[in-house]
Amino acid sequence: MDKVFIEGLQIDALIGIYDWERRIRQPLVFDIEMAFDNRIPAASDAIEDTLNYKAVSKRIIGYVSETGFGLVETLAERVAALILEEFGVAHVKLRLAKPGAVRGARSVGVVIERSAATL
Repeated sequence: MDKVFIEGLQIDALIGIYDWERRIRQPLVFDIEMAFDNRIPAASDAIEDTLNYKAVSKRIIGYVSETGFGLVETLAERVAALILEEFGVAHVKLRLAKPGAVRGARSVGVVIERSAATL
């Protein structure tokens, strides 16, 4: 299975359950792997045949910037569903990290995998 990936996509977001978190934007970091058959774009060498990672990134940045969820779990689920529904991928693996959320840890977060068949 071929994969297209986006690694280290940092987006400032309004996220968290505590009052102080609801007043500031915090950095989130996304690592995303998307199942996509790359044989067609490899043969055509045409951008319109690809899973355009720039378009995916811009859509995620726009979505995350407009939302304000309490939990990273909720945001991860919504972003995974968005990718599956809007970009026609069969499977997505998403890692969402919240750097500095826990003292002494570089980062905390979730890793989820979802398939279009389970929507």
